[in-house]
Amino acid sequence: MTTIITLQSSLTPSRAPVTKHANFNQIPSWVSLKSSTSSVKLEHKQGQVENLHLVSLSKHGKLNEAFEFFQEMDKAGVSVSPYSYQCLFEACRELRSLSHGRVLHDRMRKDCESPSVTLQNCVLQMYCECGSLEDADKVFDEMPELNAVSRVTMMSAYAGRGLLGKAVGLFSGMLESGEKPTSSVYTTLLKSLVNPRDLDVGRQVHSHVIRGGLWGNASIEAGILNMYVKCGWLVGAKLVFDQMVVKKPVAWTGLMIGYTKAGRARDALKLFVDLVTEGVEWDSFVFSVVLKACASLEEVNLGKQIHACVAKLGLESDVSVGTPLVDCYIKCSSFESALLAFEKISEPNDVSWSAIISGYCQMSQFEEAIKTFKSLRTKSASVLNSFTYTSVFQACSVLADCNIGGQVHGDAIKRSLVGSQYGESALITMYSKCGCLDNARAVFESMDNPDVVAWTAFISGHAYYGNASEALRSFEEMVSCGMKPNSVTFIAVLTACSHAGLIEQGKHYLDTMLPKYNVAPTIDHYDCMIDIYSRAGLLEEALKFMKDMPFEPDAMSWKCFLSGCWTHKNLELGEIAGEELRQLDPEDTAGYVLPFNLYTQAGKWEEAAEMMKLMNDKMLKKELSCSWIREKGKIHRFIVGDKHHPQTQEIYEKLKEFDDFMEGDVFQCSMTERREQLLDHSERLAIAYGLISVNGNARGPIKVFKNLRACPDCHEFAKHVSLVTGHEIVIRDSRRFHHFKEGKCSCNDYW
Repeated sequence: MTTIITLQSSLTPSRAPVTKHANFNQIPSWVSLKSSTSSVKLEHKQGQVENLHLVSLSKHGKLNEAFEFFQEMDKAGVSVSPYSYQCLFEACRELRSLSHGRVLHDRMRKDCESPSVTLQNCVLQMYCECGSLEDADKVFDEMPELNAVSRVTMMSAYAGRGLLGKAVGLFSGMLESGEKPTSSVYTTLLKSLVNPRDLDVGRQVHSHVIRGGLWGNASIEAGILNMYVKCGWLVGAKLVFDQMVVKKPVAWTGLMIGYTKAGRARDALKLFVDLVTEGVEWDSFVFSVVLKACASLEEVNLGKQIHACVAKLGLESDVSVGTPLVDCYIKCSSFESALLAFEKISEPNDVSWSAIISGYCQMSQFEEAIKTFKSLRTKSASVLNSFTYTSVFQACSVLADCNIGGQVHGDAIKRSLVGSQYGESALITMYSKCGCLDNARAVFESMDNPDVVAWTAFISGHAYYGNASEALRSFEEMVSCGMKPNSVTFIAVLTACSHAGLIEQGKHYLDTMLPKYNVAPTIDHYDCMIDIYSRAGLLEEALKFMKDMPFEPDAMSWKCFLSGCWTHKNLELGEIAGEELRQLDPEDTAGYVLPFNLYTQAGKWEEAAEMMKLMNDKMLKKELSCSWIREKGKIHRFIVGDKHHPQTQEIYEKLKEFDDFMEGDVFQCSMTERREQLLDHSERLAIAYGLISVNGNARGPIKVFKNLRACPDCHEFAKHVSLVTGHEIVIRDSRRFHHFKEGKCSCNDYW
């Protein structure tokens, strides 16, 4: 304390340097303010010290300490200088402390009879930054003197709140009073014009700039160009660009962004070529924009050329350039190049990691996506964002891994990184595809305002389960809430109708899409209707529908029809469908396998052999059937005839327990070889493993997931097992869920 008192008593002009270099941040308020002196000059110097200390606290962001010190100064009768007030208001603004700011403002009114316009502007900026536009309005109206900073502050605040009318009104008031707006006024106003409806106002501002003699100001020109881009008038933006004497990089990138967003990526690339040709100095943002244009066009070769420029300039390690490179390669399906570009980034950020995890998902490397996520979560959790979690939810959805999905969901909640709408919608889809519809419902019901994506995900979830009535009820509820369905929503609705054989309802929804909901049907919707007819066995109606629809049948049209022909054993129409499918998509194995099955079922072995020969000639192979089941946190996979599992012997012994069923009339299998082939089917192996893995007399459901459609024989097998063992069996094939209980399936044998 002695040292500090000595400092106070030594504040003479000759010792001024001590005051200048002292660490006032360390002065306790109780020491300096409890000293007393009768000297007016000393009191003045004491006030100088305390104000310096107050400024120091403010600039260090120690707002609470600054206000305690401020109150002590008030009690001691020490005046607060205008500069101290200014620093305190700046601290309140930066820390968004409205309560402190209001207290300070009330005190300033008492202390300062005529505060300067600079100090008033600090108050104004504090209220605007703290979100109290009402207080800012009041201060602005009471200010006896205004300058450009005052007006720009209020215009920015109005624009930020979407109050364009007030911002424009302020600008108009300046013009009416004869005051000449500064360049900052123009640039601020131009930034607030961001919608096509603002275009007329933007044109008028442009006119005022020209009449005010400010054309040629680079910042205003760039502001006008960007305004036209945001308002969607690219013709005007290009005219401004062509008239600019000096085209800075921001002007080039602004127009390039406009072209890219408008779907004119080739124009953006042409502009980039012009930029290079004219020798304009680049910045890293230029690369970001042009790489987005390449990605939208999937121009991987041009992307590689730009990559070469990036490498030549030594910018590969720069995250602002490296990340767009990664994204470009991923969208061009060149994942190896994306990985190489990613490895060059010195410090990948959350966007970089999100892009690479999304890339793994795009390349169907879902397990690698989850592995990368787990590594990040352990080592660098700070680079996780909501998009990363959404990608992981999608990966868990495809892998049908509800265990990991639930853990990731919990982790995202803890970090507040469940992306609104898209993240939540991905969660609904994940839980639905993992067989946890109750969890999907819980996520949906927790959303305050579910959008069309969330509603569609929820409707699709019911469709997966064959809950057509719930799917259609949800659709009607969605519409009654004022939500407009989109094209994907109707795919979900029509799929639900197909899964339940609701022919009339399906036709009704297809017919009302355009007149009632203003959604134009596409070939995908017509394919759903073909599937509805075909699945129901109405093959002649399906064929007539295909001839009358406004689209030429595509490969999927004939594939749906062919599937119906196989289900209902119609060889004549199946031959026609197979031929059409092979013509439109000769690589689709369904065009060979389903006719082969029809021929063998009809005993036409030569024709069946011809189908196999065609497949062999084209070197096509039927996708290998794979089923998997989760037991004690581990996934067990099985393929047809699999004998690699450690418990293979137990699995096949369990299957032999059902030999009596295999020999019954249900399968009509007279051949021992055929019965043995059926025993090898992947879903049967998974079911058998599930049966030997249950503890004691536990009756929990056995969940099996499969990459292909469940065959009719295995469908009957699962029904029988559920009846004999008392276990509920759930199989999710490539199209839907089947719940087997007491010898019955939730699909009512319709699928």
